[in-house]
Amino acid sequence: MHAELTRLESAPKAPVSWDAARERAHAAAAPVSPRPVPLGDALGAVLAMPLVAAVAVPAVDRSAMDGYAVCGDPPWTVVGRVAAGLPTPGPLSAGQAYAVVTGAALPERTTAVLRDEDATLAGDRLTGTVTAGRHIRRAGEECGPGEPVVPAGAAVVPAVLGLAAALGCDELCVRPAPRVAAIVTGDELTDHGPPRAERVRDAIGPMLPGLVAAAGGRCTGVVRLRDSRPLLVHALRTAEAEVVLVSGSSAAGPADHLRAALSALGAEFVVDGVACRPGHPQALARLPGGGLVIGLPGNPLAALAAFLTLAVPVLAGLRGESMPRLGWARASDLAVHPDCTRLVPVSVRDGLARAVGHAGSAMLRGAAVADAFAVVAPGTEPSRADPVRLLPLTPEAQLVPLGAV
Repeated sequence: MHAELTRLESAPKAPVSWDAARERAHAAAAPVSPRPVPLGDALGAVLAMPLVAAVAVPAVDRSAMDGYAVCGDPPWTVVGRVAAGLPTPGPLSAGQAYAVVTGAALPERTTAVLRDEDATLAGDRLTGTVTAGRHIRRAGEECGPGEPVVPAGAAVVPAVLGLAAALGCDELCVRPAPRVAAIVTGDELTDHGPPRAERVRDAIGPMLPGLVAAAGGRCTGVVRLRDSRPLLVHALRTAEAEVVLVSGSSAAGPADHLRAALSALGAEFVVDGVACRPGHPQALARLPGGGLVIGLPGNPLAALAAFLTLAVPVLAGLRGESMPRLGWARASDLAVHPDCTRLVPVSVRDGLARAVGHAGSAMLRGAAVADAFAVVAPGTEPSRADPVRLLPLTPEAQLVPLGAV
């Protein structure tokens, strides 16, 4: 009787459609609160406020070439050198020149910079041909004081960090990358060596940090647990993360404790089962403190499908970003399911999606060589001329539609 009650307590509710699951996942994730962080910690975060230039860049006229700052027409007399990091000499007079390096601040009244390769120097007498204004980076040509240069909501990529440093910023106000803790459950799993009759090599744990990073999160670690409800409750209660991924415990079998653990913690289910194949027994729940828990199936391809279905929209929402877009292409020979969305590993060539095979829920061979999951809606067999949506297997590629019709 106790085992029967346990199974009933763990049973999922009626599944929602694949599209509805994505929408619910995105809507459930409130953006992470913004805070200032040092530049070195901002990479991968999202700007919570526009990046505004506090100063002009460049701050003064600078040389764009190694050569000579000249004033007036040739010939010129070289009267000195502009040394890096030292005060700029006084203004030039007509017929004078200073030797300069790329990036050096130019003396006042500089007419142009004569490149080294265009210059002829005999003693201190300099000749050459240069157009007025040539090879000068004018003060403020990139931006002026108070000018917005990167909008709020932009991802902090390396170029943004470099620009912020050039503007004199030591910190950026960002929505930090959401923290994601991963829990892999299963008495049968091993994390080293070949699989054996009584042991299965964990294929999900090694995938999750890369998937999380590609989707804009920060994986805080992967913890492996035995099939134990108390251990899972403790791990969920003590996880310091905005999102907790739990794999291998989301179905309704006697060793699947996720739903019972979430119920014990007072969690509210947002998604409890998704009408898709693979990846049906996936779930999304909100803990009383606001943290989100995503249940991934224990089979590797099903776990990957569930991550892309629920975790990618959740992480986009936490980052304050819109729902990741899908690509599309024409379809070829993709079987349908009468009631469920099928997620089929496909290659995409010349706008045509073709199944790559090896697409069982426990297999990763097909996904390892595929470009995307074809999202095959239930009930209608796509013809070669029909478009099919594509869910890229690399989460960061979801902003770029794949293929063309």
